[in-house]
Amino acid sequence: MATGETEREAHVPEEQDGTAAPRTLAEALRARGDEGIAALLRARPDLLVPVPTDLTQLATRAGTRASVVRALERLDRFALQTAEALAVAPDPAPYPALLALMAGDVGDAAVARALPGAVAVLREQALVWGGDDRLRLVRTARELLAPSPQHPSPTGLGPTVAEATAGMSPGRVQEILQAVGLPSTHDPVSAVAALTGLFTDRTRMDALLDQAPADALGVLDRLVWGPPYGEVGAVPAPPVRWLRDRGLLLPVSARTVALPREVALHLRAGRAHRVPEPAPPAVEPAREYRPQVVDGTAAGQAYTALATAEELLKKWDQGGPPVLRAGGLSVRDLKRTATALDVPEPVAAFWLELLYGTGLLAPDGEAGERYAPTPAYDAWLELPAARRWARLAGTWLASTRTPGLVGGQDAKGRTLSVLGPDLDRGAAPEVRRRVLELLAALPPGSAAEPDVLLARLRWERPLRGGAAGADLRARLAVWALSEAETLGVTGRGALSGHGRALLDDPDGEAAVALLAPLLPEPVDHVLLQADLTAVAPGPLRRPLADALSVLADVESTGGATVYRFTPGSVRRALDAGRTAAELHAFLAEHSRTPVPQPLAYLIDDVARRHGHLRVGAASSYVRCDDDAVLGEILADKRSASLGLRRLAPTVLASKAAPAALLDGLRSMGFAPAAESAQGDVLVTRADAYRTGPRTAPAPVPDGPPVPDATLLGAAVRAIRAGDLAATVTRKEPETATTARADGALPRTSAAETLATVQAAALTNSAVWIGYVNAEGAASQRVIAPVRVEGGFVTAYDHTADEVRTYALHRITGVAELADE
Repeated sequence: MATGETEREAHVPEEQDGTAAPRTLAEALRARGDEGIAALLRARPDLLVPVPTDLTQLATRAGTRASVVRALERLDRFALQTAEALAVAPDPAPYPALLALMAGDVGDAAVARALPGAVAVLREQALVWGGDDRLRLVRTARELLAPSPQHPSPTGLGPTVAEATAGMSPGRVQEILQAVGLPSTHDPVSAVAALTGLFTDRTRMDALLDQAPADALGVLDRLVWGPPYGEVGAVPAPPVRWLRDRGLLLPVSARTVALPREVALHLRAGRAHRVPEPAPPAVEPAREYRPQVVDGTAAGQAYTALATAEELLKKWDQGGPPVLRAGGLSVRDLKRTATALDVPEPVAAFWLELLYGTGLLAPDGEAGERYAPTPAYDAWLELPAARRWARLAGTWLASTRTPGLVGGQDAKGRTLSVLGPDLDRGAAPEVRRRVLELLAALPPGSAAEPDVLLARLRWERPLRGGAAGADLRARLAVWALSEAETLGVTGRGALSGHGRALLDDPDGEAAVALLAPLLPEPVDHVLLQADLTAVAPGPLRRPLADALSVLADVESTGGATVYRFTPGSVRRALDAGRTAAELHAFLAEHSRTPVPQPLAYLIDDVARRHGHLRVGAASSYVRCDDDAVLGEILADKRSASLGLRRLAPTVLASKAAPAALLDGLRSMGFAPAAESAQGDVLVTRADAYRTGPRTAPAPVPDGPPVPDATLLGAAVRAIRAGDLAATVTRKEPETATTARADGALPRTSAAETLATVQAAALTNSAVWIGYVNAEGAASQRVIAPVRVEGGFVTAYDHTADEVRTYALHRITGVAELADE
């Protein structure tokens, strides 16, 4: 049964203030104020889905295994240690007994100071209830944390003497009493009590252990901090036999013995844990820089991040790699992307996932699906640089996509691919934000060692997901530090000023204001070099950057971007509709240095040959006014795969598609141009291909989100109203037609029902009704009738906390509420 803590003893001592102690968790919750219920729902939002009908249902749900596991996983180490101590303490446990388990015989002052706060946290989350004289850990948590041979306690404590001797013969218990020098008793219960009294008496236990052989003490030392179970052979060794004869080791199976909890606590000086950790590990600065240096470094990295993002998306302007059938990008395409960006593959995976999460990159949804920029990319390019960065950084902070997992395997042994499924981890946003918050707590310009941050995170969530979950959280934290540096949120390992602002303002307005002055101003000129390169001394203004990216290829990025002019890049500009004269004028206008002669010759040479050949659809054809050129093409062995034949002196037909024919002729050194059915040269734009409108993928949350104040207030009112309806005392009508068993709907005649609700409407009083809706579902409600007419009663429903209308013929019966 469960989970609602409903089976408790009938007699409970009164509290010191005279009020009766709660007998169940539901009663403990009922004694809380509205803020106490709201605090519970805020700490454990899974209890709110769906909203409980009353406090009994809330208590039951709070004791379910799934909810308790989630709550335990969110405790810090000391609160968890407190819960573990309660799991091995008597039930119920007075506060002094809990303090003794946590602080030990010597009394740890730090533990004593921190323990009330830990108990308050457990109470707030409904994992512990009852007064300080009767602390109770909810049953499910006790089962999860209590020891057993299959699942040893986290404290390393074994079963009590009473538990370990439960199946032992009475004669054997008496033999143990004689071996330790205790008088025999007349029943097993008193014998176990006498043995327990010996083991909990510090003086007598010291005297008993003084008689133990050194080897026996060595056996106890190996078991004292757990695991408390050991295997023995058919013939136990003398030290084990000495301990077993005196009950210091008790058998739990034919070949297994356990160290009783009372003996272990004596050897531990009363402590449940070897090292209580009442305070989190301090995060101290490891390196300190001037804040201006950190901000400048982070801003430089932010500028590089924007350049990298733009470079990647421009390379996919005409459509990127295909989408795998199972989703995601192939390993080969990831390697190509990393090579093109000149970054390691994990960094390329990070950029791909970030752009995908921001909604700037998506599959196109067409046949033979491939990745391409979305229309949102063009809008993003029009934003100021600082605002573009804030959008990327905000997406990274909230995203559950985890690029660090790329290359690993899922639960079925399948390799995880970038942009593919199964890369969402609900804990990722929490870990990223917490890492940045720990850095933000340091003085500006200070960096911490990663190991120190990991130790702090382990203290804050020691049980999250078990060993595998702890390993994932550690990796998430390491990835978060690396990604924050790559993105420019941190500089030299310290949190930047705009990074701090991003934490406080998710919209990024404050971060934009701090970052914008640190980014270089866009420039409207380049420096042309004689080696067919152009150097942009800073970020280029958008029209100039777009035009230059068509005319030249990016060779390197950084503080200054280097562009290289090639025959292919010049031809690309000519294909986009520019003429040679326009290109000369463009370079002369935007260069602070004269246009080098080699570059002018390159443009003129490519332009002279550009469009000399014309390719159209036949499947495809080539036409040229110079029949000698066509003869040269036919004679070239490299044209064999194109399936060319001469139709006229100036026309060749081909079996290849126009695009393949264009590529084939260009690979042979020609500069053909595509033409339309009307014979006009086709102009291609660099930004011609986009996906349809796409919505950025939503993060996959790790459980229900924390409810806001409005939802919490409404939920608390609904729960209180439902609890009133469920617990209110009803007055049985004197002329009830049918005797009602507990829990059944009230039964009255139609005339009595009408008279009672009319009277309640006149006196503004509340009544209790049974109601069957149109679907046949029966319910009990407490209503305050306002108006009765036309076969309907309009009333304020305390259960639903709203005004509703009920059909009189669907009311099974009505009863007045008993006077308080």
